[in-house]
Amino acid sequence: MGKKAVVLLSGGLDSATTLALAHHDGFALNTISFDYGQRHQREVDAAASLARYYHVEKQQRVTIDLRSFGASALTSDIPVPHSRSVEEMSYDIPVTYVPARNTVFLSFALAYAEVNGADDIFLGINAIDYSGYPDCRPEYLAAYEQMANLATKASTQDGRTFHFHAPLISMNKAQIIRTGIELRVPYELTWSCYEGDKLACGTCDSCLLRLNGFAEVGRKDPIKYR
Repeated sequence: MGKKAVVLLSGGLDSATTLALAHHDGFALNTISFDYGQRHQREVDAAASLARYYHVEKQQRVTIDLRSFGASALTSDIPVPHSRSVEEMSYDIPVTYVPARNTVFLSFALAYAEVNGADDIFLGINAIDYSGYPDCRPEYLAAYEQMANLATKASTQDGRTFHFHAPLISMNKAQIIRTGIELRVPYELTWSCYEGDKLACGTCDSCLLRLNGFAEVGRKDPIKYR
């Protein structure tokens, strides 16, 4: 294996594909997942399954409480939207946006990378899919990378340079799935649904985008839906 990388692994389709790309590029993989007070544990369990599948060097699970701030359908009792059209999804930043989540996650990932000697950090953010999440844009990631290289002992004293990789940032869902199919990503191990039932709901924004992506590439989604 090559040099070390930290991969943010949510357990969803995008982060699984990102993990597969880092694996394909020959990085020695270290993953980090978050139990942050989200609606369910399915994605946390999915992340653990993916980490085992790819035989990562270490899967770091971090517990934090973003539910104490709320203000999101994923960390409070605000209802998750269902059965929306793609046009409706793109109208405004949805209630599933978790305030400052990626900034919080990246800070943990940066600390993890600094400690274990990884200069490369991968995350599965996407700027064009639908959400308009402000922390999924290229300019956000570029700014964070600049900050990271100003704010750590590794960069200011030890001569290391951190590089942040978002290989899916300009792909739509179908392109992501095509890439994953080529890399033989075990999508049956992933979980994208915002709800936490035994079967995916099939109607939340995340499920609809996932199903549309598989339909566009002419493949059946391997997870089960209600």
